[in-house]
Amino acid sequence: MVLNIQHFCTHDGPGMRTTVFLKGCTLRCKWCSNPESIHPRPELAYNPAKCIGRTECGFCLPKCPEHAIFSTDPDLKVRINWTLCTNCSQCVSACPPGALSLFGHELTVEEVLAEVEQDSPFYRESGGGITLSGGECQLQPDFAAALLEEARHRGMNTAIETAFNVPWENVEKVLPHVDVCLHDHKISDPERHRKWCGADNRRIQENQKRAYETFPGVKFIARTPLIPGVNDDEAHIRAVLAFIRPHPNVIDYELLPYFRFGESKYGFLGRVYELEDFQPPSEELLARLRAIIDEAFGRATAITRKTQP
Repeated sequence: MVLNIQHFCTHDGPGMRTTVFLKGCTLRCKWCSNPESIHPRPELAYNPAKCIGRTECGFCLPKCPEHAIFSTDPDLKVRINWTLCTNCSQCVSACPPGALSLFGHELTVEEVLAEVEQDSPFYRESGGGITLSGGECQLQPDFAAALLEEARHRGMNTAIETAFNVPWENVEKVLPHVDVCLHDHKISDPERHRKWCGADNRRIQENQKRAYETFPGVKFIARTPLIPGVNDDEAHIRAVLAFIRPHPNVIDYELLPYFRFGESKYGFLGRVYELEDFQPPSEELLARLRAIIDEAFGRATAITRKTQP
């Protein structure tokens, strides 16, 4: 179940990459920038800015078997009763302006690789390849393993972005076919992790430590999505460093400063974005936290990106 295939990515592993986003996630991080990736099946999305109204169009209204689409507002635009909607998608094809769309569709390994290989010249020049992201790509372990294995056979570098909140048997299927694993250390305290991410981090840390030890040939890059007032403190950064530094195959630690990417998609899905009052961390704070990471890795500059998972 694929959400999107994004070309020319430069921050999802080494070199130029094509990132394949899979649907489904076991966490509910309040800052998630890909809310459309959480549900494991296809989801209806509605962009009212594209709707031309029931008078000029209205073709979607009779298509909904659950009568979840209605129009009572003065502007005549349709609205969605998200409680009634079953994501059957019958309304999508009846919407000429594209106000109604579907997040997620089924693809085979060959169909994904046919698109990924369009960028193969860039992989050869840059040392790039394919990255699986999400959602949580390890929730589809058989598909992920088959896709990564075939990508390797075709000469691509393989990477995944994961939170590791999956059964260990999923990890055992996927990681043998991975060159680089970018993984999150969101919050150190288990109960605070539960509050902000919807689950504690015990299984996550168990899987991470076991993965470091079981797959010494995989290069791991730890990452923290830095959320002001949630995990932007020295104690968390030092706790992550204490966890990863004993393992030589954890080659880096990246900070991903909070930005409100994806906020509009919450409205498209009929959801509320809870962090609308949060602001990105200051440059002064980032510099101080980078210095801690620099010292731990014995280098002059830590890697910091203006993105978040």
